[in-house]
Amino acid sequence: MANPFVYGEIVPLEAFADREAELDRLVEDLADAQKVFLISPRRYGKSSLIRHALDAVGRQGALTVDLTVSSYSSYVAFLEGYARALASVERPWQRARTWLSGVISATRPEFRVEPEETGLARVSVAFPAVRSERDINRLANEVFALPGRLAAERKRNVIVALDEFQAIDAFDGGSVEHALRAAAQQQRRVGYVFAGSEPSLMEKMIGPRRPFYKAGPVMRLDKIPPPVFAEFIEKRFAKSGLLPEEGLGAAIVDLAGNLPYDVQRLAHETWDDIHAAGRKRVKLDDLHATLARLLGEHETMFEAVWQRLTLAQRAVLRAVVLQGGRELLSADTRARHRLGAPSSIQASLTALMKQDLVVKEGPQYVVVDSLLREWIARRTF
Repeated sequence: MANPFVYGEIVPLEAFADREAELDRLVEDLADAQKVFLISPRRYGKSSLIRHALDAVGRQGALTVDLTVSSYSSYVAFLEGYARALASVERPWQRARTWLSGVISATRPEFRVEPEETGLARVSVAFPAVRSERDINRLANEVFALPGRLAAERKRNVIVALDEFQAIDAFDGGSVEHALRAAAQQQRRVGYVFAGSEPSLMEKMIGPRRPFYKAGPVMRLDKIPPPVFAEFIEKRFAKSGLLPEEGLGAAIVDLAGNLPYDVQRLAHETWDDIHAAGRKRVKLDDLHATLARLLGEHETMFEAVWQRLTLAQRAVLRAVVLQGGRELLSADTRARHRLGAPSSIQASLTALMKQDLVVKEGPQYVVVDSLLREWIARRTF
């Protein structure tokens, strides 16, 4: 039997929980060549949602390109990756190479064939002659114009997904935003999804006095309703031949903080343990046994994270866990957890958020990794 729960990769559509309304809306907007901004905290299933939307518009005849901006170490590397992704829409690659060489006039592209472990060849695109800021800006204008040219030449809509879009801020973000917005607003047959997992940065990028202000519809992913997610989990267990004890789905959702990645992870690991044991029934005790195993396997990593924190940050992080992330500045909370002054608590929270250990959701603070949250609750004092 195959494990019905998937995490750490793009989740197949059959294993993708809920999100029907969000997927339908995203597909409709992209099919209309809208410029969509998708804002979602990490581990909410954003990348899987994008992939399924691209698959859907692809079945409707659109050409699709998917890039993760944060994968690139420089602005030029991003432009090289973007150019390659757009050129690779053409088949075979020799024709793609000819097309790209013909439409880039700012500099001569260099092509390299790199063998991969799979035995297939990977073709990379480089612009080695691009060095000055002026060269980069000229190249960027031509690369950002490529989706529009491709759509016009192929007479088909082109859909571009730029995941972790907030990372362009490291590439002299203001310049990139202006160039990309100038190109995108001229491309009627090109849809974009600008997706980011740092909500505060993404909100700034679409705010007043920024190039993308009112450039297109904004989608914000919320958590899946716990009862819906719990029912989904239990149905997946049952469909795979393992009978879940009543309340198992709700317990998994609760322990995993209702984060899609963490829920799928805990369900996946529990399923593996029961399957390995050759049993057909999943009990709540089994779930807690799996959780204990995972905490033990992550002990060294979590201990290293804990040791890197200052004493003040440890105290605040532990208070976030024990207080459910609420009323951290109150006198009662500060006394109970031996915290410092409100300014010190705020400084620690800022540091914890910069380290991607804590996020703010509305009025409360939440530990990003539910396993780390449980480790702190059980192993620290």
